[in-house]
Amino acid sequence: MSRRSTAAGETAKSDPIYRNRLVNMLVNRLLKDGKKSLAYRILYQAMKQIKQKTQKNPLSVLRQAVRRVTPNVTVKARRVGGSTYQVPVEIIPAQGKALAIRWLLGASRKRPGRSMALKSSYELMDAAKNNGSAVRKKEETHRMAEANKAFAHFR
Repeated sequence: MSRRSTAAGETAKSDPIYRNRLVNMLVNRLLKDGKKSLAYRILYQAMKQIKQKTQKNPLSVLRQAVRRVTPNVTVKARRVGGSTYQVPVEIIPAQGKALAIRWLLGASRKRPGRSMALKSSYELMDAAKNNGSAVRKKEETHRMAEANKAFAHFR
């Protein structure tokens, strides 16, 4: 039996303009070298771009994008008897949301274009419409988990 206690989970703070924790999580993953004000500026420009292009609430587009990219299962490498198996594992919603944010920002960084605000706005709009490379990454993960369903008993 483990003697360590579990870490108390802190709730993320909300951002100043939209009063939303999801926006703050996105900003914290976006920031480089501790430049949070720049990360906020980039994300708010992206939100403004989404509002201009779609004529919808950018917060609902962001929520939809994260919901569409959030995976239900993932594969974990498990070493059993000298060989490594990719074992499908269900993930908790908080971990799924963190993965979705990471995939969305990674896909926006890889997009061609000049400004990060434009790239992330286009990626978020694509993900909300259920296409784009972040959604493709989720589907690929689900396919891998489905293909390795036979190794689920190694969990």
